Parts: sequence; C-alpha cells; structure tokens
Amino acid sequence: MKHLKLVFITLFSTLVFVSCSSDDTDSTPTVTLNPLEAYEELNIPYGEATDQVFDLYLPPNRTDETKTIILVHGGGWTSGDKVDMNEFKTFIIEQMSDYAVVNINYRLADETHLPYPMQIEDISSVVDFLNTNKDYYTISDNIGFLGASAGAHLALLWSYAFDNNNQVDMVCSFVGPTNFTDPAYIESTNPLLQLLISTLGIDINDDAFLEEISPYHNATTAAPPTILFYGGQDPLVPTSQGTAMRDKLEELNVTHEFTLYPEEGHGWEGLNLIDSTLKLKTFIENHL
Repeated sequence: MKHLKLVFITLFSTLVFVSCSSDDTDSTPTVTLNPLEAYEELNIPYGEATDQVFDLYLPPNRTDETKTIILVHGGGWTSGDKVDMNEFKTFIIEQMSDYAVVNINYRLADETHLPYPMQIEDISSVVDFLNTNKDYYTISDNIGFLGASAGAHLALLWSYAFDNNNQVDMVCSFVGPTNFTDPAYIESTNPLLQLLISTLGIDINDDAFLEEISPYHNATTAAPPTILFYGGQDPLVPTSQGTAMRDKLEELNVTHEFTLYPEEGHGWEGLNLIDSTLKLKTFIENHL
C-alpha cells in the first residue's frame, strides 16, 4: 500500500494528502474513448468559474456498471484544492482499480460569496455533468463520496439532502462538521471555531438555517451507508460532531461505521492512517 500522510495544512484545512499533479486544461472530447483502456483527463470544466473543474480517472475494462468515487477537498470552505486529495486518488486507483475517480474543485467562499448553497450547487453540477456524459465515459450513474473536513461536510450534506435521484451508494467523512446546532460550536469561545462559523455566514440565532446546513438534521432512513472518522483531540471539529452523527444514523437504522482515534487531531498518519484506509477500502467494496 502506498504510504499516505495525513497532515493539518492551514487554519481550517483538512486531511490534506500531498502529491503532484499536472496542469492540462484541454477538456474538449476529441477522441473516442476505448473502455478497455485506462483514461485520465485533468481540469475538465463543469462551469464558467476558474474553480469549477475536476480531474477524471477512468479504469481499464470499465462497463456501464462502473461506479464513480467523488473526492471533495477541505479547507474551511474558503481554501484548499483538489490536489490535496491526490493521495486518496492514488490509493483508490492502486487498491480499488474497478472504480472511476473524480477529484473536484469548487468555488471557494469569500466575503461576498457564502459557501452555502454555492458549493452544494457545484457538486450538483459535477454530478449532472457525469450523468450527461456517462455513455461517453462508459460509467454508471452510481456514485460514492469521500470528503475531508469542510469537504466531508459538503459530501454528507449533498448525500443526505440533495441526492434527488438516489445515486449515492456510500459516503465517507474524515473529520467533517455535521451539526451546527451543537453547543460545542455555537457556544464555543474558541477563536478558531468562531472564525469558522463566521466563514459560513451563520447567524447562531437562526435555528432553521443551522439545521438546513447540518447533515445531522438532514439525515433520514434513506441516507446512504456512511463511514465516519474523527480525532479526539481535533481543535476544529469537536468530537461530538462525530458521535452525534453516529448516534443519529444508529437511531435511523442507517448502515454506518464510526471510528474515533482518541489521541489524534485534525489529521493523522502512521498506524491509525493505515487503519483508516483499510476500513475505508472494505466499506467501499461492500457498499459501492
């Protein structure tokens, strides 16, 4: 197994895996794709904004039943890049070679552009693009999500509240926020958490909005199988974000797995990372 390193990159950044990527912006289909051969295409545009691009990795010997794993990077909704998920991409290609991989960028939030619903709309656009082009790429419309930190929040929220065609077969959260009504967030005096809440444009007195953007409050009995990983010493995502989501899925009788590493923070490496990837691999193969 290729070594993966989980690190805390920026103030809100997520499980970031460092690797290199090429910069190929030619996204116009110019050839007929042979489904017997692997295919890679980088920076495919799915919208007009610079950040609305994704990288696509198709496996050899694919069919119209080949499923796709969509990677969603973190960065506190305001930063980060798909390159941060390249080690996840490599792990899937090397260890689970029957799946297509889509590694997305999305529009980043700033003072005039709030992350919600903008980033959820971007995920919808990616899924719509894949559906429209599934025959060209020789893939099915079944998908799974793997998100990290803010990207995990987006992956969970889209899977629970915006998957109108029931396409999501599984979703994975690495240290993703799940419940913005949690007192550990809205009553915290931690300046990092306060700044994170400010980034989301949250009025802590607007319960309806807090629930609308919380995967916890959008999960139903129809939620897809979900696997959750959290660190007990995470300075950005309180442990209760993971345990509450676990308990809600248990209450709803939704297939799920939950792992808490008590001594880890907002990222980890070594034996715990090996444990995470082995559990993730088994979960994907069983549910996607």
